[in-house]
Amino acid sequence: MKLEGKKINFLGDSITEGYGCAGEENFFFNVLMREAGLAAARNYGIGGTRIARQKGDEPASSLAYCDRFDRMDDDADIIVVFGGTNDYGHGDAPIGRFEDRAGDTYYGACHMLMNGLIEKYPAATIVFMTPIHRSNEDNPSSGNGRPLSLYAAIIREVAAYYALPVLDLYSMSGIQPNNPVMRARYCPDGLHPNAAGHALIASRLKGFLETL
Repeated sequence: MKLEGKKINFLGDSITEGYGCAGEENFFFNVLMREAGLAAARNYGIGGTRIARQKGDEPASSLAYCDRFDRMDDDADIIVVFGGTNDYGHGDAPIGRFEDRAGDTYYGACHMLMNGLIEKYPAATIVFMTPIHRSNEDNPSSGNGRPLSLYAAIIREVAAYYALPVLDLYSMSGIQPNNPVMRARYCPDGLHPNAAGHALIASRLKGFLETL
């Protein structure tokens, strides 16, 4: 796919919002916009938000991806969704089953989000990115106690059902904060990439989109 002149909506959490990355010009979507010549790179990242709905009543509970995707601009050529790490880290929605279609389970929210995006953007290219590794990926401080790898696998599984392309950053981002060298270089707090980490994500995403 030729990216020059394209408009992309980016739906995400604090990583997309830019937390931990100094300078907006270094956010991965802005790096991509410069390097690929995009016409627009729209940031719909909100810190603390999750793909699935939550039982709790904190502000982020009402901002699940599956409920707010339809607030994005309508004229995008490409949709990029980057999430799952907060569902793992502090989400209280159950994993559910593949057959679920409501946003109250993680499986159901993935279905609801993907199907909803297909309906809202029938002519757009819709891409999902699995979460990058994090320092406590096998031992969340809260949530369901299931490993981050499961949340990444469910994104891949549900996306395959809808034949949507997935950039598997969990497997190929080049960022693993449990490795001291990678943590110092790309992800000092163990979760949020710095400018170098964002540049790496932008590079992976650009290469992936150009293959579609």
